[in-house]
Amino acid sequence: MASKGQRRAALEHTLQQLRDVTNSSALNTASIIVDASKYIEELKEKVEGLNSELGITESSITQIDELPMVTVKTLKKGFLINVILEKNFPGMLVSILEVFEELGLDVLDARVSCEDSFQLEAVGKESHMNDSVGVDAQVVKQAVLGAIKNTD
Repeated sequence: MASKGQRRAALEHTLQQLRDVTNSSALNTASIIVDASKYIEELKEKVEGLNSELGITESSITQIDELPMVTVKTLKKGFLINVILEKNFPGMLVSILEVFEELGLDVLDARVSCEDSFQLEAVGKESHMNDSVGVDAQVVKQAVLGAIKNTD
């Protein structure tokens, strides 16, 4: 268990880091926190300004969040596939695994969570038995998106 002096030193270190990040010259804890709050508000305003420049509204941000997030990264010998959905649908995992099989991908490692939301992280490589020319990351991504669309 940390001594009182160690906890105090850790708190002072954390406050100094907060001062550095927010460019605060305050010395007492309350003033540092007030400066940090102002800094956060400034950052929020900057984000809103940038979003308005780009034409992004709150409703379009919500729509983006509701869409399935599928990323496929090419590895030396295969792909790293990540799928995140806000909802899980019956048969989702089976549909995605069937797509992998259709593409000739062997799943080497996978982590799946499908209780309320659906999350999949899988490493797949092309099967030696696959006679096709080869699959690229975009083909894998489109196939996974198609499987998701067919299940929901």
